[in-house]
Amino acid sequence: MSARSLLYVPADRPEFLEKALGRGADGVVVDLEDAVAHERKAEARAGAAEWLGGIERADTEVWVRVNADDHLEADVLAMRDLDVSGLVVAKAVPDNVAAVAALAPDLALLALVESAVGLLFAPEMAAHESVTRLMVGEADLGAELAIDPTDDEMWAPHRARVVMASAAAGLPGPVGPVSTDFRDLDALASGTERLRRQGFGGRSCIHPSQLEVVNATFTPSDEEVAEAEDVLSRYEKALETGTGVVVDAHGRMVDEAVVRIARETVAKGRR
Repeated sequence: MSARSLLYVPADRPEFLEKALGRGADGVVVDLEDAVAHERKAEARAGAAEWLGGIERADTEVWVRVNADDHLEADVLAMRDLDVSGLVVAKAVPDNVAAVAALAPDLALLALVESAVGLLFAPEMAAHESVTRLMVGEADLGAELAIDPTDDEMWAPHRARVVMASAAAGLPGPVGPVSTDFRDLDALASGTERLRRQGFGGRSCIHPSQLEVVNATFTPSDEEVAEAEDVLSRYEKALETGTGVVVDAHGRMVDEAVVRIARETVAKGRR
Protein backbone atom coordinates (compact mmCIF):
# COMPACT_ATOMS: atom_id res chain seq x y z
CA MET A 1 0.00 0.00 0.00
CA SER A 2 1.46 3.36 -1.02
CA ALA A 3 2.10 5.94 1.67
CA ARG A 4 -0.51 8.59 2.34
CA SER A 5 2.01 10.79 4.12
CA LEU A 6 5.75 11.24 3.74
CA LEU A 7 7.49 13.23 6.49
CA TYR A 8 10.72 15.01 5.60
CA VAL A 9 13.39 14.82 8.31
CA PRO A 10 16.77 16.62 8.00
CA ALA A 11 19.57 14.08 7.90
CA ASP A 12 21.83 16.26 10.05
CA ARG A 13 19.36 16.48 12.95
CA PRO A 14 19.76 13.25 14.96
CA GLU A 15 17.24 14.43 17.56
CA PHE A 16 14.59 14.55 14.82
CA LEU A 17 15.64 11.24 13.29
CA GLU A 18 15.33 9.47 16.64
CA LYS A 19 11.63 10.36 16.84
CA ALA A 20 10.77 10.13 13.14
CA LEU A 21 9.36 6.61 13.03
CA GLY A 22 6.96 7.24 15.89
CA ARG A 23 5.28 10.34 14.51
CA GLY A 24 2.50 8.58 12.62
CA ALA A 25 3.76 9.06 9.06
CA ASP A 26 3.29 6.24 6.58
CA GLY A 27 6.76 7.07 5.32
CA VAL A 28 9.81 9.08 6.36
CA VAL A 29 12.13 10.86 3.94
CA VAL A 30 15.62 11.33 5.35
CA ASP A 31 16.65 14.51 3.60
CA LEU A 32 20.21 14.98 2.36
CA GLU A 33 19.19 17.80 0.01
CA ASP A 34 17.37 21.08 0.72
CA ALA A 35 17.23 20.64 4.50
CA VAL A 36 21.02 20.38 4.77
CA ALA A 37 23.50 23.23 4.26
CA HIS A 38 26.13 22.59 1.60
CA GLU A 39 29.01 22.51 4.09
CA ARG A 40 27.21 19.84 6.16
CA LYS A 41 26.47 17.37 3.36
CA ALA A 42 29.16 14.85 4.29
CA GLU A 43 28.24 15.04 7.98
CA ALA A 44 24.56 14.54 7.13
CA ARG A 45 25.37 11.56 4.93
CA ALA A 46 27.33 9.90 7.72
CA GLY A 47 24.64 10.64 10.29
CA ALA A 48 21.90 9.26 8.05
CA ALA A 49 23.86 6.07 7.40
CA GLU A 50 24.46 5.58 11.11
CA TRP A 51 20.78 6.06 11.97
CA LEU A 52 19.57 3.85 9.12
CA GLY A 53 21.95 1.11 10.17
CA GLY A 54 20.40 0.90 13.62
CA ILE A 55 16.64 1.17 13.10
CA GLU A 56 13.82 -1.34 13.01
CA ARG A 57 11.37 0.34 10.67
CA ALA A 58 8.49 -2.17 10.81
CA ASP A 59 5.75 -1.03 8.42
CA THR A 60 6.97 2.53 7.96
CA GLU A 61 8.49 3.33 4.58
CA VAL A 62 11.95 4.88 4.90
CA TRP A 63 13.29 6.82 1.93
CA VAL A 64 16.39 8.98 1.46
CA ARG A 65 16.32 12.10 -0.69
CA VAL A 66 19.63 12.40 -2.50
CA ASN A 67 21.13 15.49 -4.05
CA ALA A 68 21.00 16.23 -7.77
CA ASP A 69 24.38 18.02 -7.86
CA ASP A 70 27.95 16.81 -7.36
CA HIS A 71 26.92 15.04 -4.14
CA LEU A 72 24.64 12.63 -5.99
CA GLU A 73 27.09 9.77 -6.43
CA ALA A 74 28.41 9.91 -2.86
CA ASP A 75 24.86 10.03 -1.50
CA VAL A 76 23.72 7.00 -3.48
CA LEU A 77 26.81 4.93 -2.74
CA ALA A 78 26.44 5.62 0.99
CA MET A 79 22.76 4.58 1.04
CA ARG A 80 22.40 1.77 -1.47
CA ASP A 81 23.32 -1.11 0.84
CA LEU A 82 21.20 0.03 3.80
CA ASP A 83 17.70 -1.14 4.74
CA VAL A 84 15.71 1.58 3.00
CA SER A 85 12.54 1.54 0.93
CA GLY A 86 14.41 3.41 -1.78
CA LEU A 87 15.72 6.80 -2.83
CA VAL A 88 13.99 10.06 -3.65
CA VAL A 89 15.60 11.64 -6.71
CA ALA A 90 15.58 15.40 -6.12
CA LYS A 91 14.97 17.71 -9.10
CA ALA A 92 14.29 14.60 -11.15
CA VAL A 93 14.93 14.56 -14.88
CA PRO A 94 15.57 11.49 -17.05
CA ASP A 95 19.36 11.82 -16.78
CA ASN A 96 19.64 11.83 -13.00
CA VAL A 97 16.96 9.16 -12.61
CA ALA A 98 19.03 6.96 -14.91
CA ALA A 99 22.23 7.83 -13.04
CA VAL A 100 20.77 6.91 -9.64
CA ALA A 101 19.26 3.71 -11.05
CA ALA A 102 22.63 2.72 -12.50
CA LEU A 103 24.36 3.25 -9.15
CA ALA A 104 21.65 1.48 -7.13
CA PRO A 105 19.86 -0.91 -9.51
CA ASP A 106 18.18 -2.85 -6.72
CA LEU A 107 16.50 0.15 -5.07
CA ALA A 108 13.10 1.65 -5.83
CA LEU A 109 13.06 5.33 -6.80
CA LEU A 110 10.63 8.16 -6.22
CA ALA A 111 11.07 10.82 -8.90
CA LEU A 112 10.50 14.30 -7.48
CA VAL A 113 9.21 16.56 -10.26
CA GLU A 114 10.22 20.13 -9.44
CA SER A 115 11.42 21.67 -12.71
CA ALA A 116 10.02 22.45 -16.13
CA VAL A 117 12.20 19.76 -17.68
CA GLY A 118 11.03 17.27 -15.08
CA LEU A 119 7.41 18.17 -15.79
CA LEU A 120 7.86 17.76 -19.54
CA PHE A 121 9.51 14.36 -19.10
CA ALA A 122 7.27 13.08 -16.30
CA PRO A 123 5.83 10.31 -18.53
CA GLU A 124 9.30 9.03 -19.42
CA MET A 125 10.40 9.01 -15.78
CA ALA A 126 7.20 7.30 -14.65
CA ALA A 127 7.88 4.56 -17.19
CA HIS A 128 11.41 3.92 -15.90
CA GLU A 129 11.68 0.41 -14.45
CA SER A 130 13.11 1.64 -11.13
CA VAL A 131 10.56 4.39 -10.53
CA THR A 132 7.66 3.29 -8.34
CA ARG A 133 5.99 6.66 -7.80
CA LEU A 134 6.14 10.32 -8.79
CA MET A 135 6.22 13.25 -6.40
CA VAL A 136 5.68 16.96 -6.99
CA GLY A 137 7.72 19.80 -5.51
CA GLU A 138 5.97 23.06 -6.22
CA ALA A 139 8.36 25.51 -4.54
CA ASP A 140 11.14 25.18 -7.11
CA LEU A 141 8.73 24.44 -9.95
CA GLY A 142 6.60 27.46 -9.13
CA ALA A 143 9.64 29.72 -9.07
CA GLU A 144 10.76 28.43 -12.46
CA LEU A 145 7.31 28.77 -14.01
CA ALA A 146 6.55 32.07 -12.22
CA ILE A 147 3.34 30.64 -10.72
CA ASP A 148 1.89 31.94 -7.47
CA PRO A 149 2.12 28.98 -5.06
CA THR A 150 -1.40 29.74 -3.77
CA ASP A 151 -3.03 29.87 -7.22
CA ASP A 152 -4.68 26.45 -7.47
CA GLU A 153 -6.28 27.24 -10.81
CA MET A 154 -2.89 27.76 -12.44
CA TRP A 155 -1.45 24.63 -10.80
CA ALA A 156 -4.25 22.34 -11.96
CA PRO A 157 -2.93 21.53 -15.48
CA HIS A 158 0.61 20.87 -14.22
CA ARG A 159 -0.64 18.58 -11.48
CA ALA A 160 -2.84 16.81 -14.01
CA ARG A 161 0.21 16.04 -16.16
CA VAL A 162 1.90 14.25 -13.27
CA VAL A 163 -1.28 12.39 -12.37
CA MET A 164 -1.76 11.24 -15.96
CA ALA A 165 1.89 10.23 -16.30
CA SER A 166 1.51 8.10 -13.17
CA ALA A 167 -1.70 6.47 -14.34
CA ALA A 168 -0.33 5.76 -17.81
CA ALA A 169 2.67 3.99 -16.27
CA GLY A 170 0.51 2.00 -13.87
CA LEU A 171 1.89 3.79 -10.82
CA PRO A 172 -0.06 4.80 -7.70
CA GLY A 173 -1.40 8.33 -7.42
CA PRO A 174 1.55 10.71 -7.01
CA VAL A 175 2.64 12.40 -3.79
CA GLY A 176 1.51 16.02 -3.55
CA PRO A 177 3.65 18.99 -2.52
CA VAL A 178 4.35 20.20 1.00
CA SER A 179 2.46 23.01 2.68
CA THR A 180 5.04 25.29 4.28
CA ASP A 181 2.54 26.85 6.71
CA PHE A 182 2.35 23.99 9.20
CA ARG A 183 0.27 26.02 11.65
CA ASP A 184 -2.73 26.52 9.34
CA LEU A 185 -4.28 23.06 9.47
CA ASP A 186 -7.58 24.23 7.98
CA ALA A 187 -5.80 25.37 4.83
CA LEU A 188 -3.84 22.12 4.83
CA ALA A 189 -7.06 20.12 5.01
CA SER A 190 -8.76 21.96 2.14
CA GLY A 191 -5.62 21.88 -0.01
CA THR A 192 -5.06 18.18 0.64
CA GLU A 193 -8.68 17.37 -0.19
CA ARG A 194 -8.20 19.25 -3.47
CA LEU A 195 -5.12 17.16 -4.25
CA ARG A 196 -7.04 13.97 -3.52
CA ARG A 197 -9.81 14.99 -5.89
CA GLN A 198 -7.19 15.81 -8.54
CA GLY A 199 -5.88 12.24 -8.42
CA PHE A 200 -3.03 12.39 -5.90
CA GLY A 201 -2.56 9.49 -3.52
CA GLY A 202 -0.62 11.18 -0.72
CA ARG A 203 1.18 14.32 0.37
CA SER A 204 4.59 15.30 1.68
CA CYS A 205 4.80 16.92 5.10
CA ILE A 206 7.43 19.07 6.78
CA HIS A 207 6.04 18.92 10.33
CA PRO A 208 4.49 16.13 12.41
CA SER A 209 1.43 18.30 13.12
CA GLN A 210 0.42 17.89 9.47
CA LEU A 211 0.34 14.11 9.48
CA GLU A 212 -3.05 13.49 11.06
CA VAL A 213 -4.79 15.78 8.56
CA VAL A 214 -3.05 14.28 5.54
CA ASN A 215 -3.58 10.68 6.65
CA ALA A 216 -7.26 11.31 7.34
CA THR A 217 -7.81 12.94 3.95
CA PHE A 218 -6.36 9.99 2.07
CA THR A 219 -8.20 7.39 4.17
CA PRO A 220 -11.68 6.39 2.92
CA SER A 221 -14.58 6.98 5.29
CA ASP A 222 -16.46 4.08 6.86
CA GLU A 223 -19.33 4.78 4.45
CA GLU A 224 -17.04 4.67 1.43
CA VAL A 225 -15.51 1.39 2.59
CA ALA A 226 -18.94 -0.14 3.21
CA GLU A 227 -20.12 0.87 -0.26
CA ALA A 228 -16.97 -0.56 -1.83
CA GLU A 229 -17.42 -3.83 0.06
CA ASP A 230 -21.00 -4.00 -1.22
CA VAL A 231 -19.79 -3.54 -4.80
CA LEU A 232 -17.27 -6.35 -4.38
CA SER A 233 -19.90 -8.62 -2.85
CA ARG A 234 -22.28 -8.01 -5.76
CA TYR A 235 -19.46 -8.60 -8.23
CA GLU A 236 -18.43 -11.90 -6.64
CA LYS A 237 -22.05 -13.13 -6.61
CA ALA A 238 -22.40 -12.20 -10.27
CA LEU A 239 -19.28 -14.20 -11.11
CA GLU A 240 -20.65 -17.20 -9.23
CA THR A 241 -23.91 -17.13 -11.17
CA GLY A 242 -22.19 -16.49 -14.50
CA THR A 243 -24.00 -13.23 -15.24
CA GLY A 244 -22.23 -10.43 -17.04
CA VAL A 245 -24.40 -7.65 -15.66
CA VAL A 246 -23.63 -6.15 -12.24
CA VAL A 247 -25.26 -3.06 -10.72
CA ASP A 248 -24.46 -1.33 -7.44
CA ALA A 249 -26.92 -0.30 -4.72
CA HIS A 250 -27.77 2.84 -6.72
CA GLY A 251 -28.58 0.96 -9.90
CA ARG A 252 -25.37 1.96 -11.68
CA MET A 253 -23.49 -0.46 -13.90
CA VAL A 254 -20.35 -1.96 -12.41
CA ASP A 255 -17.40 -2.76 -14.66
CA GLU A 256 -13.85 -3.94 -13.97
CA ALA A 257 -12.60 -0.37 -13.42
CA VAL A 258 -15.23 0.18 -10.70
CA VAL A 259 -14.28 -3.12 -9.10
CA ARG A 260 -10.61 -2.17 -9.11
CA ILE A 261 -11.37 1.14 -7.38
CA ALA A 262 -13.55 -0.69 -4.85
CA ARG A 263 -10.70 -3.07 -4.01
CA GLU A 264 -8.32 -0.13 -3.55
CA THR A 265 -10.83 1.65 -1.31
CA VAL A 266 -11.27 -1.38 0.92
CA ALA A 267 -7.50 -1.87 1.18
CA LYS A 268 -6.93 1.78 2.10
CA GLY A 269 -9.70 1.63 4.70
CA ARG A 270 -8.06 -1.34 6.43
CA ARG A 271 -4.83 0.47 7.31
